[in-house]
Amino acid sequence: MAAANEAQTQDPETPLESDVGGPAGKPSFNKYALLCALLASTNSILLGYDIGVMSGAVLFIQDNLKITSTQVELLVGVLNVCSLIGSLASGKTSDYIGRRYTIVLAATTFLVGALLMGLAPSYPFLMAGRMIAGIGVGYSLMIAPVYTAELSPAMSRGFLTSLPEVFIVFGILTGYIINYALSGLPTHINWRLMLGLAAIPSLVIGFGVIAMPESPRWLVMQGRTGDAKRVLVKISDSAEEAEFRLGEITKAASNSGSGASSNWHGQGVWKELLLRPSRPVRRMLVAAVGINFFMQASGNDAVIYYCPQVFKAAGIHSKKVLFGVNVIMGVSKAAFVLVSALYLDRFGRRPLLLLGSAGMAVSLIVLGSGSKVLEHSQRKPEWAVVMSIVAVCGFVSFFSIGLGPITWVYSSEIFPMRLRAQGSGLAISVNRLVSGVIAMTFLTISKKLTFGGMFFVLAGVMVVATIFFFFIMPETKGKTLEEIESLFEDKYGNNDREMREM
Repeated sequence: MAAANEAQTQDPETPLESDVGGPAGKPSFNKYALLCALLASTNSILLGYDIGVMSGAVLFIQDNLKITSTQVELLVGVLNVCSLIGSLASGKTSDYIGRRYTIVLAATTFLVGALLMGLAPSYPFLMAGRMIAGIGVGYSLMIAPVYTAELSPAMSRGFLTSLPEVFIVFGILTGYIINYALSGLPTHINWRLMLGLAAIPSLVIGFGVIAMPESPRWLVMQGRTGDAKRVLVKISDSAEEAEFRLGEITKAASNSGSGASSNWHGQGVWKELLLRPSRPVRRMLVAAVGINFFMQASGNDAVIYYCPQVFKAAGIHSKKVLFGVNVIMGVSKAAFVLVSALYLDRFGRRPLLLLGSAGMAVSLIVLGSGSKVLEHSQRKPEWAVVMSIVAVCGFVSFFSIGLGPITWVYSSEIFPMRLRAQGSGLAISVNRLVSGVIAMTFLTISKKLTFGGMFFVLAGVMVVATIFFFFIMPETKGKTLEEIESLFEDKYGNNDREMREM
């Protein structure tokens, strides 16, 4: 596994994709590819908005519908659990109907759920709306990064594939602002408006998909090489680059074991992933599932969902002030996720991932310490409150530097073309399952351990995560998707040779 820490050496006689489209090492942004990535990533705003707006709306829902803390946990967590269904189904769906129409399906499903939530007259109707919205979220979390990765040139894929996380963070910040803006309305109205407004991004995505092409890699797998070439011409900087990329994709398709055929709709992939995986595929699966597990085991979503409850316990009781803290946290996330996205193709995946996870561990230790002081103080010292707020902002900022964007990048780029959609869907389903479990148990466990104790447990999880990333996750910066597939194969195929050379 330690061999994964070193990047695979590029054969000097093999041209880099960037050699055709621009100088190696300098990201070249094709405007059409950038537009398509932005439109696809808009899907991810759906989850972000729900996380942000629900953190405030749940306070009013609890007051208005008179529900218990257990019902609050179920309400918050059910979206993540149901997104597991969408994530598991998304791979097969996108292999069958294509990446583009899966984006439409995700937006439509979430639209129905958002409308139900906004119009819900009671708790059961609200739960039903969140369950439907959750399925849409599951679809969107898989399809946005996979579609973007399959369109992106190698030298700018890190930036473009991290855009879903940028939109998630933008959605969270938007949700916080909506919370703050609508908090003064009557309790029976404000939370319904907060949740119902989520329908707007779904409509934008539905119309925006008209301008988006299908993934060229999916088209090649369907035997539609001519259509794939026309798309590649649009998303490449030159005809030579388009021809080179088409050649790489066609070669990968022919080596995939199934070839390219209009009769291929993803059949046999689950068996290859789970029942008879090769050693390289097994390592890809461990890497993808592992990073998705730790993304949610870090407690990021739960901290955001329940941040108002945490600071309410710290002695801050004004809803306006609580929402103001949320806005500060959202601005921190937005600033640092942009920094990560812009420098991901320059510094690489591994350095930012390790920096982010280590920083999260330190921030959680500080947050746990501040919370412990507040728990044992009658007068709630101001310095401890400020320290806790700074620690929360640090926690979400380091998440936005590392795990936030890089999880989607790794999930969408490390699987071979034939396995990409369903492999990514499987990994993201683990992400959703862990997120749901954490969200539905965070308050209950915190009552047993206290918030401070819970943050110390999460800090321990992030220490383990940092070790896992150091030994398991390879560097994929600047490589085409087809080269990444070879990277995993070569690491295992050349083990004996590497041992002899050491």
